[in-house]
Order: sequence, then C-alpha cells, then structure tokens
Amino acid sequence: MASLTEEATSVEQSFKTLEVACDELRHSRLFKKLLEAVLKTGNRMNDGTFRGGAQAFKLDTLLKLADVKGLDGKTTLLHFVVQEIIRSEGVRAARAAKEQNSSVSSVSGGTDDLSEDVGDDTEHYKQLGLEMVSGLSDDLQNVRKAAILDADALTIAVASLGHRLVKANEFLNTGIKSLEEESGFQRKLAQFVENSQAQVTRLLEEEKKLRLMVRSTVDYFHGSKGKDEGLRLFVVVRDFLVILEKVCKEVKDAAALAAKAAAANKKPAAAAAPAKGGKQPSQSQQSFRDPRQALKPAIQGRRAKPDSSSSSDSD
Repeated sequence: MASLTEEATSVEQSFKTLEVACDELRHSRLFKKLLEAVLKTGNRMNDGTFRGGAQAFKLDTLLKLADVKGLDGKTTLLHFVVQEIIRSEGVRAARAAKEQNSSVSSVSGGTDDLSEDVGDDTEHYKQLGLEMVSGLSDDLQNVRKAAILDADALTIAVASLGHRLVKANEFLNTGIKSLEEESGFQRKLAQFVENSQAQVTRLLEEEKKLRLMVRSTVDYFHGSKGKDEGLRLFVVVRDFLVILEKVCKEVKDAAALAAKAAAANKKPAAAAAPAKGGKQPSQSQQSFRDPRQALKPAIQGRRAKPDSSSSSDSD
C-alpha cells in the first residue's frame, strides 16, 4: 500500500513539473525575444528565396544555429543572435534596476530623477545583457527537469497504479469479505482503497490535461498544429540552453580578450598623436566585435542556395 502511495506521489510531482515547464516557456519574455531574433535572422538570410518572410519555425532549428559558421570557423549564427539582443537586454535591466532604486529612495525620502536616461555606455549594457541571456537556463529550470521525463513511462505508471488499485479492491470485496467479523485490517484497507481511488482518478484526468497542454505549447511556438512528439519540446529547449550557455561564455571571453588587447595598445597609441579629424575605435567596439562581418559570406552563400538544408526549417 505504501508503495502505491509513493508511486502516485512521484507521478503527481512529474505532472507538476510538466505543468510549470509549459508555463515557463509560454511566459518567458527572454526566450520569446531570442526566438524573434532567430526568426528575423533567418528571414534576413533567406531574403529573396522561398524561405523568406517566415512567420514561425520549428524549434529544432535552434539546435542548428551553431552549425552555420563564418570564415573564421568560430562565429556562428547563434553568436550573431546573441549579439543582436544583449545591448537592448542590458538597457532594459539597467532601467529596471534604476526604477527599483528609485522606489527604495522614495520610501527612504531620497530623490531620483527617472527622466534621465540610463546613459550610453554600450559596453556596460552589452555585458549586463550578456549576463541576462546566459541566465536564461536558470529561468527555465523546470523545462530542464521536464526534459528527462518519459511520457510513455508516465502513462504506463498511471495505468499500473489503476491496475493495482483494482486488484486491491477485488481483494477487499472477495478475499476478506468472508470474515465473520470486520477486522482492523479490513477497515484500513477499505479506507486505503477509497483514498487511492480518488488519487488515481485524479491522475488519469491530469494526464489527459497535461498531454493537451504540452501539445498546445508545441503548437503555440510552431504557429500551427503538428504531429504529437510527446515531451521532445523540452529536450530541444534543454539542448539549446546548453549551446546558448557555451556561446555566451565564448562571447564573454572574446570581449575580455579584446578589452585586454585594447588596454595593452592604449599606451603606444596615446604616444602617437592621431590625425586631425581621425577617430579611434572605442574599447566597446573592439570588445564586442560585430559578427556579421564574419558571417557575411555564409549569409550570401545561403541566398545563393535557397534549397540548402542547413538553414532554419521555417514553417
């Protein structure tokens, strides 16, 4: 009896994880922002081809973003997508922090002029935005947990619980019903069967609801109804988050190296007077180099080959 209760509780926890995972995906503003950037990048690459102007794409495409590389063999489409959004995310985070500090100052009697903008420190905002993007995995913790669940195993577990409950009920009605006097065991078993029946019935209903919820979440991101792939949605997103973390680290490391090189060259550069009217590239521009230059040949190659399979599979 204890085993049945423990298994039912375990299934309930798994169902709760799936429910929260669907909610995390649907309501993650940053995840949607990334998808929008991927879609815009794909349409830009496929401009002039039958793939251009897509309104949605299969989430499997996220796993292919690291496959299309520039001439340097390192810069990928995902590097480009990350660079596209980190500044705006940094500005957003800075404004949110400023508003929060303003609220605290107001309560304590201080003043803070929110009319002033957050400034124009591009490198600072990109660093801040990079932290936000690399932290997406933490915002989707239940998605990662859901990725290790097996939909078929959960279905089998619920069916097994129902079968065992039927057996317990049969034993209650036939095996010990012949006893002349009602025993304490008989009363406990009857109470257990009654409670378990309500729990298993609830699990059966919850399973149906969650199947529809997962399917609805997949259709929500794909923009149309597709085939039922079980819980593969969460596996794809989990694997994408791993790739995203790796790319964010590479962008951060590259920016640090560029900043270090810029600092080392600053002294010799200061000794030589710049030409009149000449402009030196800022440390911000050097630290976060635009990956579009490295990707330009790849993008042009994509436009020349509209039937290529290495681009996003837009619906």
